[in-house]
Amino acid sequence: MALAAVLTVFRRGSGDPGVDVAADGSWWLGLPTPAGPVTLRLQARPASAEVEANAWGEGGAWALEQVPALLGAQDDDSGFVAHHPVVAEARRRFAGWRVPRSGLVLHALVPAIIEQKVTGHEAFGGYRRLVRRYGSPAPGAGAERGLWVPPDPANWARVPSWEWLRAGVDPARSRAAVRAAGQAGRLEEATSLPAEQARQRMQALPGVGVWTSAEVAQRALGDPDAVSFGDYHVAKDITYTLLGEAHGDDVLAELLEPYAGHRFRVQRLLELVGARRPRRGPRLPPRRHLPIR
Repeated sequence: MALAAVLTVFRRGSGDPGVDVAADGSWWLGLPTPAGPVTLRLQARPASAEVEANAWGEGGAWALEQVPALLGAQDDDSGFVAHHPVVAEARRRFAGWRVPRSGLVLHALVPAIIEQKVTGHEAFGGYRRLVRRYGSPAPGAGAERGLWVPPDPANWARVPSWEWLRAGVDPARSRAAVRAAGQAGRLEEATSLPAEQARQRMQALPGVGVWTSAEVAQRALGDPDAVSFGDYHVAKDITYTLLGEAHGDDVLAELLEPYAGHRFRVQRLLELVGARRPRRGPRLPPRRHLPIR
């Protein structure tokens, strides 16, 4: 089981208070489940090709039942054909990787909203601040590791405007996050909908577009076709890798057409092998959003 390859997408930067990777390779997650907060520990056992799971907290039973889906057990890649040698090689190297499905829409949606149109450093720092202020210490053994559970919908909804600003989140993104928290019940129903309908339901919320809904579908819904169109890097990296030249979303959409049904699978496999274009030029500077006095 490629445990790290599957779970890395749930880590919002190296300082994410809701994710901890131990020295023994085990992954610790603080999760706000429908049944309550939980600490989930996952440890790969390569000798037996198994993953050992332990859970603490009110949501423990829910989380343990969800573990197979979280690790990609519901993902079916049997119809996937690699049309490019680099994709075939990536698939060979990460044969144990599958598209995860956490079943937690808001848990994926709020950080995706925070990450809209800003640098990763800026987004991760803001998310970290908000989780530590409005989340809760993880139950059981998680607390001993300093693990946190991100806020539930009620707590996301009560974050005041000035705290969003102090976390570097502008009003457009904070309003979208608060609206999402207020519609959490309807959004969580997306886990039972067909993939396209689920993304449409998310996109019906003001402030949630194609990119944001794809980021959620990749994590919460196990959608193997949810490409991150609109991303600053994704289109350029994939087209450069497969064509030798960097292009935008229009070319990416045409290039990935033969992979329909598995387009995110291509995106993630190439990310896992580090396929990207050379980076040139200055980095985008972080921005400051000061409270209005």
